[in-house]
Amino acid sequence: MTIDAVLSANRAFYRAFATRDLDAMDRIWARRAEVACIHPGAKPILGRREVMASWRDILAAGGGPRIETRGERTLLLGAAALVLCEEVLGKGVLAASNLFVVEDGEWRLAHHQAGPVAADAPPPGPGPTLH
Repeated sequence: MTIDAVLSANRAFYRAFATRDLDAMDRIWARRAEVACIHPGAKPILGRREVMASWRDILAAGGGPRIETRGERTLLLGAAALVLCEEVLGKGVLAASNLFVVEDGEWRLAHHQAGPVAADAPPPGPGPTLH
């Protein structure tokens, strides 16, 4: 399992979000591993059924902001990987962490968390992918 495969899975997550594709969102989330999600300003959501219900509500709402990612950094942790990045939503920026696990030879999302970045926070410095 390579860093490129992790980043591909991360891009698939954001593509599903941007295109409001619930089926694609469902495919990217882990099925056997415990999953959790913390949407900006919300309490933690635990359990696949509850996490997918939250995404169903978000994706069905429509009219949300366009989302782009930048500054992806990956930490390989054996059968898990953590992608840290920024989510750019119009003029706002969120810091995000996406934890992936290997299931059936594929990287699947087990945890997503995003929260606001202070307006005066310095941009992330350049750096290599970590592993």
